[in-house]
Amino acid sequence: MTRRAPAERRPHRLGTATRLAAFLALLLAAILSVTAWETSRAFANQSVASVTRTLVSAVDSYGRATAGKTPATLEPATVAYLQSQVLVKGESLMVALPSGVRLGSEGSAGLLRDPTVRGLLGNPPADTVTRRATLGGVDTLVLASPLRQGDVAVGTVIAAADLSQVHADQRRVLWLVAGEAVVALVAAVAGAYLLLRRLLRTVGTITTTAASIESGELDRRLGDQGTDDEVGQLAATFDAMLDRLQAAMVVQRRLLSDVSHQLRTPLTVARGHLEVLARQPDADLGEVRDTVGVVVEELDHMRALVERLLLLGQALEPDFLQVERLDLRTFLSDLFDSVRVLAPRRWVLAPVPDVVLEVDVAKLRGALLNLIDNAVGATADGDGVVLGAVHRPADGALLLSVDDSGPGVPPERQATVLARFGRLGNADREGSGLGLAIVTAVAEAHGGTFELGTSDRGGCRATITLPAGRVSALGGRVPAGV
Repeated sequence: MTRRAPAERRPHRLGTATRLAAFLALLLAAILSVTAWETSRAFANQSVASVTRTLVSAVDSYGRATAGKTPATLEPATVAYLQSQVLVKGESLMVALPSGVRLGSEGSAGLLRDPTVRGLLGNPPADTVTRRATLGGVDTLVLASPLRQGDVAVGTVIAAADLSQVHADQRRVLWLVAGEAVVALVAAVAGAYLLLRRLLRTVGTITTTAASIESGELDRRLGDQGTDDEVGQLAATFDAMLDRLQAAMVVQRRLLSDVSHQLRTPLTVARGHLEVLARQPDADLGEVRDTVGVVVEELDHMRALVERLLLLGQALEPDFLQVERLDLRTFLSDLFDSVRVLAPRRWVLAPVPDVVLEVDVAKLRGALLNLIDNAVGATADGDGVVLGAVHRPADGALLLSVDDSGPGVPPERQATVLARFGRLGNADREGSGLGLAIVTAVAEAHGGTFELGTSDRGGCRATITLPAGRVSALGGRVPAGV
């Protein structure tokens, strides 16, 4: 018995939200660390500057107290000044007099242990200088200023301050800023993680829904996400896209079903006649010609049907329309002159508004010819057919209509007639049943609508409504036509 090798385990990979949150945490941690350090350093520099100003003030105060003193009176004046001053803890003052005597405040003896300070006491600087020294393990700021008689430096005044408190304050500021940075970092990363989880959850739902739709579940939707932000808009847009896809697939299935049903009859007829002819080996030329005529007629019917189906299919494509400018008066006048010879009817061209349209002229003409052909088929000699156009001021739409005085279309049958392969009755059995569906497709491709209604003449009124966006110019009106 052979043993199966254990399946190789794939390494666990952190989720996208976790990885993005971790990257954000590292980035923010680096930024906040630099910010905290710079804040602490700026605080320390300001504190040292403040201490320096204090030392300068102490030296200036000594200078004012001993101003004008002679070498004989300078030493007692210095002693009196040092005894009268109450210095802040950690500060000290020492003076090297011209006589070589060194006097200092309480706690200043430690200054003499630093070689830098001793050098400044023995060799007065030309101008005020500051030095950093370590006295007794404590960081100390030393300020040395020359003691002058006239323009000659004859001694040195040294003021020193313990910087340990400054460093302690700097550490406290650093810890405070670091604590605030940690709180800000945790809040920012947690907020970003929650937002990313919410966003990626929607993305995951979209992926799952798309996979379900791919497997055939066309009714799956994301639903309301409860927000009006980009995530909610994404979900709504995705659902709207799915609705359109489902509608397109349903239309496609229905179209295939209708096409197969409509083509079955002419194919069956043609096949039947050819089979009958094949069973008659001695058929005369007349029978052959009759059979060929029937077959050709059925093939012509199928060709016309296929051409109309192709036109309906093209109506779903974005480049279905070839738009150009159209002067409505000229267009309807030419169309009226072309159709009035189709049959002996009482043809009327109603008043035409003076407008210029942005439309596909060929397809609009074909749609109107389709409506006029239906009106001719629904009427008899002497009946009226009216071609009209009305510009509606309320919304700027343009209505193109064909009215007739025939029997009309009952309201309960209008939806049936507008559907593909829909026919009103036996009188309409010669057509393909796609004419009005094509008219609807042309109207909707222009952003408009097509509807059937009742004419003032008692028959049917077929109306194509074009939106105001298709009307690019307006003018006056013309009197009634022929």
